[in-house]
Amino acid sequence: MLPYDSLEGAELALGWNLTVAERLWFSYSAHKSDYILYTHNCLFVFLVFSLVPLPWALVELYWFDAVDRFKLQPRVKRSFPELFKCYKDVLHQFIFVVAPLIAVSFPVLEWVGIRTSLPLPTKWEVISQLIVYFLVEDYTNYWIHRFLHSEWGYEKIHYMHHEYNAPIGFAAPYAHWAEILILGIPTFLGPAMVPCHMTTLWLWSSLRQVEAIETHSGYNFPWSPTKLIPYYGGPEYHDFHHFVGRQCQSNFASIFTYCDYLYGTDKGYRRHKQAVKKGIFN
Repeated sequence: MLPYDSLEGAELALGWNLTVAERLWFSYSAHKSDYILYTHNCLFVFLVFSLVPLPWALVELYWFDAVDRFKLQPRVKRSFPELFKCYKDVLHQFIFVVAPLIAVSFPVLEWVGIRTSLPLPTKWEVISQLIVYFLVEDYTNYWIHRFLHSEWGYEKIHYMHHEYNAPIGFAAPYAHWAEILILGIPTFLGPAMVPCHMTTLWLWSSLRQVEAIETHSGYNFPWSPTKLIPYYGGPEYHDFHHFVGRQCQSNFASIFTYCDYLYGTDKGYRRHKQAVKKGIFN
């Protein structure tokens, strides 16, 4: 909740005229508690995992033949009941795991210093923080993912996520409840290390979900803007990990490729790519 009674009071306290964005933020958040603003993340996460996978789902259902050359595992075509079942399973985990986790984690958010106050962050502040968050997420997730591919980690927890050997966008958050809790650590660690504004936290949570959905989409479209991101793994990179499944000891990174390269866990993928080029695999 903002400590100002009016826009004029906010401008007087801050010593400058508020921008349009800051006026909108004041109008929306002035009389809402920080807890209510934080729990908006429930809505954003729900909207992202419900809506963002839809274009890939529609392609799978109605335009598969037209774009099958971009399908990473073209022999696997999902039906509407399969897609809807996956969505229902994810929704179940959202209701009983993700939403309660968001609801009870607010004290930690206050402790690390996530703010709702004015001024709003500058675009360069937001960009620099997001870069840090993606790097922290990727590095931490890499090591947790490697642990989940240990015999115990896979048999007890990670097996569920690998039920989709040919991943789809709706399956990005499909996982055992324990994996959802564990992988929440890398997502929150960046903002804990470099505290941000609440609006940046909303954006980060949404972008991380969008990235995971694209990575699990099962399609490698050459026009995707993520192709412009240096060292970005993308759908093809992660699809190989799912294709190999339980025995996979390659491509553990969630976003970028540098961890797998540095620690030698991309060798299987590189051998596979060379074999494809030589025509050994179709």
